[in-house]
Amino acid sequence: MLNIHYLLLIVLLMVATVLWLQQLRTQNAGWVDVFWAWSVGIVGMSFLLTGSGALLPRVIAGSLLLVWSLRLGGHIFQRVSQETSEDGRYAAMREALGGKAQPVFLFFYWGQALLAWCFALTFWVVAEQDFFTTPLVLLGGGMGLFAIALESLADKQLARFKKRPDSKGKTCREGLWRYSRHPNYFGEWLHWVSYPVIAIGALHGEWLWLLPLAMFVFLWFVTGIPYTEKQALKSRGDNYRDYQRTTSAFFPWRPKS
Repeated sequence: MLNIHYLLLIVLLMVATVLWLQQLRTQNAGWVDVFWAWSVGIVGMSFLLTGSGALLPRVIAGSLLLVWSLRLGGHIFQRVSQETSEDGRYAAMREALGGKAQPVFLFFYWGQALLAWCFALTFWVVAEQDFFTTPLVLLGGGMGLFAIALESLADKQLARFKKRPDSKGKTCREGLWRYSRHPNYFGEWLHWVSYPVIAIGALHGEWLWLLPLAMFVFLWFVTGIPYTEKQALKSRGDNYRDYQRTTSAFFPWRPKS
């Protein structure tokens, strides 16, 4: 009989394949981001709800996961459903790959399913452990809530700025965006730091530090900042170059004069 962990992975791969078939028709790969956020939430919650470990860390980690997954997935769902064109990152990938785009996108979708499963294993580690340090569990919970609130605030500030009629060709430098060019990405990364903090002292808890490391690599080098800034330079030119000169790329810091 298949282990439930691998059965969940197979289900994720099947759903990813269906979504890939959908993007063949719509030519919009943006929905894979919704799939990723909600998949991590669903699989992670299944581990936490069926685990036999200590209750407090399961409740706190589960609460963080539920809020994060619903908020991020809902935010991306709203954005993608309202957009009239494909996300710039995926449009650039599609253009660069040409005739090879669809096979590559299929493996990309499967990769997102595998990545969601790997991130969800975090919650299996938390769910099956009896030993935790209560102050660290509470510290991690507080850190996670702060990170989710920060990411949500950054998204709202940017959305509000984009609605202004005078925002075209300009860069948001208000609120959190005054101190970081990507405060939403910083909040996302900080959220993933909270889980290894919760698991300090637990068996295999040290492995969870790979999560924020992996998230930082993805955001800094792969799908986050590089594509976002490339598109920003293309659409806003010197206005964004000046923003790059004065504002920290990731970690919030006071702007240069």
